[in-house]
Amino acid sequence: MKILVTGGAGFIASHITDAFINEGHKVFILDNLSTGFEKNINPKAVFLKADICDKNISEFFNKEKFDVVDHHAAQMDVRRSVTDPAFDANTNILGTINLLQNCILHGVKKFIFASTGGAVYGEQNYFPADENHPLAPLSPYGISKLAVEKYLYFFKVQYNFNYTILRYANIFGPRQNPFGEAGVVAIFTNKLLNGEQPVINGTGLQTRDYVFVEDVVRANLITLKDIESDIYNVGTGKETTVNEIFNLLSGIIGNGQKEKHGHAALGEQMRSVITSDKMLQKFNWKPSTKLEDGLKKTVEYFRANIKA
Repeated sequence: MKILVTGGAGFIASHITDAFINEGHKVFILDNLSTGFEKNINPKAVFLKADICDKNISEFFNKEKFDVVDHHAAQMDVRRSVTDPAFDANTNILGTINLLQNCILHGVKKFIFASTGGAVYGEQNYFPADENHPLAPLSPYGISKLAVEKYLYFFKVQYNFNYTILRYANIFGPRQNPFGEAGVVAIFTNKLLNGEQPVINGTGLQTRDYVFVEDVVRANLITLKDIESDIYNVGTGKETTVNEIFNLLSGIIGNGQKEKHGHAALGEQMRSVITSDKMLQKFNWKPSTKLEDGLKKTVEYFRANIKA
């Protein structure tokens, strides 16, 4: 198949690109390199440096006649979405609508959308959250992801357009950017390897559901040919505190760093964990990488590629 991966120079989507290519698909990458890196681009992929909001990407669609679009390009910084909701909406909503209109116009058969399993649910009523949990996003980022989910339903009803929505938990692993505001595993790992002191926001008792990127790749592969339009959580169902992440990483790296706490981040969710039972029942998918094993692989990558 011909597959367009948006954000394919970024953390998660570059791994997905590699897997699609290994499966024998012809892969095209659309990325503006605002947060992605050229070094992540698979040399066997066709790369177009462009923004999903650009109107002229229609030429790319018209020329290549993609079978599938796997959409990961996004404004993904929750804090930036709070301070600049218009930028968030322009990228995440209008940019995606631009892609969807091109999909309909040029005969794309399938759309995979990277949504969020934390931000769309907001402060949870029960733990772990399944796909039927009430949707109450607390940030413009979560709102924009939910809006796209609703647009996908519209395109399904209006044009019989096939989609898969993957609501990700907190993804970590090699290639994650350690210099942004998101991605606590990458940020802590980079600082610890460089002998710096990571600062934990607030008490560090905030919990997240940490999923290794290789398991996320499998979720994309396994839903590639799903003919039913549906929504799936991609998580482990297990909560881990920020303090636990820090101490596991400190133990793996072995530099004896102790916890240091700073001010709590405004508006930060205290608990977030999702169940992937739906994925298990339909596709026999479940995370196969234990947290500590994934952290070790991540440290190995950063030690070899990032450490100053």
